[in-house]
Amino acid sequence: MTSPTIASAYRAGQLSDFFERHPARLSETRAFSRPDVDRAALVAALRAYHADLGTLDEHVERALTRLAHRASRVVVTGQQAGVLTGPAYSVHKGMGAVLLAGELDTEDAPTVALYWVASQDHDAAEVAATTLLDMDETLHHLRLDLPNGRPVAKVAWQDGWTREARRVLTAFAAPEVHKAAVVDLLERSVERGGSVADIFARLVHRLLGPRGLLVLDPMHPALARLFAATLEREIQAPLESSKRIEHAAVNLQRLGFTPQLRRPEGATNLFLEGEDGARRLLRFDGRAFHADRAYKASALVEILHDDPTRLTPAAGLRPIVQDAALPTVAFVVGPGEIAYGAQLRDVYELHGLRQPLLWPRLAVTWLEPPVARILTRFGFSAADFQRDPDGALGLELAKTRGADATTSARLDDLRTSFTALAREIADLDPVLEGAAKRTEARTLERLERLQRLAHLALVRRHEERTGQVSRLRKHLLPGGVPQEREMNFLTYLLKHGAAPLERLAALPADFQGELPL
Repeated sequence: MTSPTIASAYRAGQLSDFFERHPARLSETRAFSRPDVDRAALVAALRAYHADLGTLDEHVERALTRLAHRASRVVVTGQQAGVLTGPAYSVHKGMGAVLLAGELDTEDAPTVALYWVASQDHDAAEVAATTLLDMDETLHHLRLDLPNGRPVAKVAWQDGWTREARRVLTAFAAPEVHKAAVVDLLERSVERGGSVADIFARLVHRLLGPRGLLVLDPMHPALARLFAATLEREIQAPLESSKRIEHAAVNLQRLGFTPQLRRPEGATNLFLEGEDGARRLLRFDGRAFHADRAYKASALVEILHDDPTRLTPAAGLRPIVQDAALPTVAFVVGPGEIAYGAQLRDVYELHGLRQPLLWPRLAVTWLEPPVARILTRFGFSAADFQRDPDGALGLELAKTRGADATTSARLDDLRTSFTALAREIADLDPVLEGAAKRTEARTLERLERLQRLAHLALVRRHEERTGQVSRLRKHLLPGGVPQEREMNFLTYLLKHGAAPLERLAALPADFQGELPL
C-alpha cells in the first residue's frame, strides 16, 4: 500500500499546521481583504502588458475595471508556457480559476480570475512538446527545438515553429469546420510574433478571456517592477526562506511524507539571468552570491533596478512574489503545487503575508464516445485503467469468462486457510509457526504473480481480437502518461468544436472526475 501524498492529506483536511486555510472552509475566505495592494499600479501594468501583447480587448478592459475596485480580489492559477497551450490541465486550471472566482465574486468585492504565465521557467524539456489524438486514432506529436536554460519569455517564436504546428493541424483527422477554427486561433496568436510565452498567453486569452480570465506575464517589464520589492527583501536575508523551507521539510518527513522542496546549504530562492542569457540559481556563502560569477548584494540590487526581469524567484519563493503584488484570495493549484505550499507558510510570514487558500484544480478526464462505450461494457473507470491498465481490464475479462481463479477473493480464501493452518501447526509445535507464515507469504506472492500473468494473457488475446486496449491507452494513457498531463486540450476542440469549453464552464469549481463528450 502506498503512503498518502501531501496533496491527498490536504484534501482530507489534514496538515493544518502547514496550511493557513482549507477548501472546506471556503466561507471564511469571503472575508479576505488586501488593502495594502496598489491596485492602480497593478491595473496600469496589466494594461501595458495587454497592449503590447495585442489583447487589450473588451474582455480585458472589463476585468481591469473590476480589478481597479478598492476591495477587489483575484483567484490566481498558472502554468508553464507549453506548446499550443501544453497539456490539457493547463486549460482546466484556467477554467477552474474562472469558476472559483465566480463563486467568490460579490458586488462589494469583485473577484477576478488571473492566469500567471510561468514565463520565467527555463526548462525547455517541460514545455517543448505536446501530443494530440485525431479521429482516426492517430497520435500527433509536435516538438519544438527550444534552447534550454533560457526563460521562455526571452525565446523568440520562430516562423518555422508556426509551419510545424500548421502541418500537424492540417494532417489532423477531424471535421473541417473545427479544424479551421483552431487554425485561425493559431494564426491570430502568432501574427504579432513575440516570445514563446507570448504565443501561449494569446492562446489562453482567446480561449478563456471571454469568460473573464485575465492573463499575466511576470516577465513583462511593467509587471516585473511590481515584484522587485519582494525580491530585494530576499536579497537582504537570502538564506532565511531556505531555512524555513527546510524546517518544514523535516517536519513533513517526521509525519511520513516526502517533501517536494529541498534547499541544500547555501542555496537561495533566487535565480539570476547572466550576461549569456542563462538562468542560474544563486548561492550565498555568507559574504557573496555566486552564479556565473560572484556578486555582492548591492550589485544584485542594481541589476534588479536596471532590469527586474533578470532576477526571478525559485519555486520556494515564486508564490510569495506573486501574492505580495496581487490581492490573492485563492490559488488554484495541482498536487505538486499543494506539496510546495506545505513548506511555504512560514516564508509568507517572513514577507509579512498570510498564505492564501490553496484550491485543488479541476481534474478532468475526457471520455469520447468510443472510450465511454468500452469502459461501460467492462464496468471500470478511466481512473481504474490509468492506475493499472492491464490489471483493470484483465480482471474484468476474467470475470466474463468465469475465471474466478484469478480473483482477489480466491486469494483471500487461501489466505484464510493458510492462517488457520498456521495456527493449527503452531498449536502442535510453536517453533514451526514462523516457517508456516513464510511459506504462506511465498505461496501467495507466487499465486499473485500467476494471476497477473493470466490477466496479461487475457488482455493480449482481447487486444488481438478487438484493438480496444490500444485505443484505451491512446485516449487515457498517451505515452504512458495520464490523459490531462499529456494530451493537448486542442485535441478536443479540433474534434468537438466549442463543446469541451462549454462542458468545463458548467462544472462546479471543485470537480474531479470523468467528463463524457
